[in-house]
Amino acid sequence: MPYAKDHKLNTRARIVEAARRLFNTHGYDRVTLDMVMAEAGLTRGGFYAHFPSKEALFAEAVDSFLMGRGLQWRNEAGIDPTRGERVMAERMIDAYLSDAHLTDLAGQCPMIALSSDVARASGEVRESYQKLLAAMIWLFEVNSDDQGQRAREKAMAIAALCVGGMILARTLPESRLADEVRHAAHAMARDFCAAPETTVAATG
Repeated sequence: MPYAKDHKLNTRARIVEAARRLFNTHGYDRVTLDMVMAEAGLTRGGFYAHFPSKEALFAEAVDSFLMGRGLQWRNEAGIDPTRGERVMAERMIDAYLSDAHLTDLAGQCPMIALSSDVARASGEVRESYQKLLAAMIWLFEVNSDDQGQRAREKAMAIAALCVGGMILARTLPESRLADEVRHAAHAMARDFCAAPETTVAATG
């Protein structure tokens, strides 16, 4: 019996999702192609029918988060980036810096889980990572009370607080400081999201 027309696409998606979870959990260097294919329920021999290299898989695994696990995560948090309402930015901050996101290693945003791996990766992988950051900045920008350049500057700052706060919280040992850093990032991001332009300018 021949395979269905979408069999190859579905198989590729299984490989990408398996790789994303494993890279998040163990780091890029500690994950082998054998591990990825076993996680996807496939044999090693079929890998090169879908990807020319592990690095190419890495790029697609990072890229897949936005409309894959990330979309599911946004839906669960009630985040609709197209609404153009500040509450959507606030929900994003709350969900991104939450306990649940911190402890969900396999499902975590690659900007947190894989920052050091991406820094040493190819340009293709770094471009995928940049797309995630650009999407986060866009969400904060279009759901801001401000307009123009001020909205974009605030969006970039809030994104930096969210990602940076989570990277530090995940990197530090389980300690009071790790919690304090994340909670402080959350509080400042929420304040910055709500602050009128005059207040933000005064703190710059």
